[in-house]
Amino acid sequence: MHEYSRAELRRLFGLPASLVGALARARYIPATAVRGKTSYTFQDLVILRTASALKAAKISTPKITAALENIRATMAPGSMLTALALAGSGKDLMVREGSTMWEAASRQYTLPLSETRTTVTALMPSPLRRPALVEADTHYARGHALEESDVAAARAAYLDALRVHKDHQDARINLGRLLHLNGELKAAEKIYRAAKSSNALLSYNLAILLEDLGREEEAIASYREALARDPSLHDAHFNLSRLHERARQPREALRHLLAYRRHIVRI
Repeated sequence: MHEYSRAELRRLFGLPASLVGALARARYIPATAVRGKTSYTFQDLVILRTASALKAAKISTPKITAALENIRATMAPGSMLTALALAGSGKDLMVREGSTMWEAASRQYTLPLSETRTTVTALMPSPLRRPALVEADTHYARGHALEESDVAAARAAYLDALRVHKDHQDARINLGRLLHLNGELKAAEKIYRAAKSSNALLSYNLAILLEDLGREEEAIASYREALARDPSLHDAHFNLSRLHERARQPREALRHLLAYRRHIVRI
């Protein structure tokens, strides 16, 4: 849990009291205390961060609450909003979920033209792909399809993918996420740490896990690794700002907050 006063919420997120009140009335976040500080979970902070990006995009308060409702309705039961990232596309606010992009306000999915060739090519069978990777991809696809209907079977499928191809990053990331969601934090960390190589999303998910384990210094290092691999992962800046503030490192907290705010102002 994290405690913030109304003034601190304004400074961190740039949200007016009226919008914070609207979010509380819609039960997205706890009601703010009239005096003193209010306790927020990590998920509450993600919602506030999302609202901040929408506000910076000059979206009205009613549309912000509607967009948040769309995001919440789209998530599978038990999923975390931290799995989503915000991105700008003209005047629209897009939500990035893995390789998928959709509009927060309308829930319409988009497919960037620049990715069309890659997407089509990925569906074509290639004789150069190793049999182990082909089998692992099959297990991964089965696990992905089962996540919403049978989590246990999805986890088993991801394990099968890793059994035949230990460095199948997508299977490892998804298995770690499912373990994390089920409260199996140590098992999730073991899965993430066993990767022969890393990528931005794996490092980012590991950082969130380390936060939940109370190992905030390690989480900071993992968020930094995620940003080094993908500088466009702006949510890592927001989380780093919060962690540095908790560690009483105001200069670092401000630096990452400004980096995050520069992104949402451009949206």
